[in-house]
Amino acid sequence: MNGVTIGQAAAFVGVTVKTVRHYHKLDLVKEPERDSSGYRRYGSAELLRLVQVRTLAAAGVPLAEIGPLLEADAALFAAALADVERQLTERIEELIARRDTLHRLADGDRALLPDRAVALLERLCGLGLPEDEVAATREGWVLARALVPEGFDDFLTHVEHALDDPGFVALSKRAIEATAWEPDDPRLAELATAAADHFLANPAHLKIVTGLQARTEAAARYHLIAHYGEEQGSATARGVALVEAKLRAAGIHIPRPDTH
Repeated sequence: MNGVTIGQAAAFVGVTVKTVRHYHKLDLVKEPERDSSGYRRYGSAELLRLVQVRTLAAAGVPLAEIGPLLEADAALFAAALADVERQLTERIEELIARRDTLHRLADGDRALLPDRAVALLERLCGLGLPEDEVAATREGWVLARALVPEGFDDFLTHVEHALDDPGFVALSKRAIEATAWEPDDPRLAELATAAADHFLANPAHLKIVTGLQARTEAAARYHLIAHYGEEQGSATARGVALVEAKLRAAGIHIPRPDTH
């Protein structure tokens, strides 16, 4: 009658009977012999082992590593615990990052774009750009960040500087107005000339156009970004094509749709 039943042992240690049996199956805790009544009785040695296994498992040590860990000497035990602590720290950091992403999901912009980009979008709204145009810009930036992540931060810097220039802002607003024009409107050519001249006179602003495409390694990604949201044959598409043609004529490298 020495010892306790498996149910009592599980309750004492703070686990379920199923968990105790799982420990037995993994050979983490030896099953005690049956007594004369046919019951397995858990003595102090088995209870201590159960406590040790449960404590290590609760601390995050994989069950497969607990057996060797309990058999290790003090130095190996300490080294193994340090490794488990490192792994747990990495998992904690990952979970914190996931939690932060969930918090950012409350704001759709912040889930997909860094705070700096969100601040710039708010600035565009403050400059009087239409809401639908800011939304299209947001989507284009999400795409740009995904396709050319290593160049996106520099791109934002170029945009920040350009928005300090009233001339650039005025051109941007005219370009938005032009989206409602007919594709053959003669004003498109005038606007394209003004835009190209502005970029050529302001190399820092030109990097808004060339900065990302210089990092894409292929024309395809550049065109996915630069021509996002355009409808084929629209005034916007023709206007962008005219600006690109004028920049190419001035010696600026702008990938063509048929290049690789």
